Amino acid sequence: MWTDSHCHLPAGAEGTAAIAEAVAAGVTRLVNVGTDAASSRIAVEVARAHDGVWATAGVHPHDASGGLDGIAALLAEPEVVAVGECGLDYHYDHSPRPAQRQVFAAQVGLAQAHGLALVIHTRDAWDDTFAVLAAEGTPSRTVFHCFTGGPAEAERALATGAVLSFSGIVGFKGASAVRAAAAVCPVERLMVETDSPYLAPVPHRGKANRPAWVPLVGGAVATAKEVAVEVIEEASSATAARLFALPPPA
Repeated sequence: MWTDSHCHLPAGAEGTAAIAEAVAAGVTRLVNVGTDAASSRIAVEVARAHDGVWATAGVHPHDASGGLDGIAALLAEPEVVAVGECGLDYHYDHSPRPAQRQVFAAQVGLAQAHGLALVIHTRDAWDDTFAVLAAEGTPSRTVFHCFTGGPAEAERALATGAVLSFSGIVGFKGASAVRAAAAVCPVERLMVETDSPYLAPVPHRGKANRPAWVPLVGGAVATAKEVAVEVIEEASSATAARLFALPPPA
């Protein structure tokens, strides 16, 4: 049993087909992630319609300029297991950095107030990400999704008590630092994700990603850690169940 700890599924027939394909590939649990109020509502819709699918609600740093309207109301929905994805993205700077920091800090507070997990997106903003967490307090269940740092950043993230989630990047030719981070991450502190429809893993680069390919990500993590792929399958799913407080499998 694999868990895709982070994907972006649309409503309707396309999302239903992606879920069915994932289940056929042994990916039986999916966390559908919101990036603004509208996509968070869709994530809840999809989760409500499908067994084995849960939702998050949050505002991505790209959309921080729009504020948090509509997010708090979604956090009481039973399908919602986390706040996010939220954080800082200084690579694109689609929202001003002060707005990114403010909205990130507010979502850290929402996760704490609602007893939910926190899903962090950080890119080219490690120091400020850790500064916000130090100021606000890292929620007890926190994940750095699509981890793109090296071993030094991994150690800093792990020191906060967080989990690291690895995407298809871990198998990319130029991602030796990410593989080194996976190698030093304890097996009980990692998850795997597709971040679909983005970042399709090798050998599917250039295509739209899909949750059914999360075993390929797990295989790349297993290679980096020099363990059997079954170890990653079991450990990552157990970590996802713990982090998102998912019920036991039926």
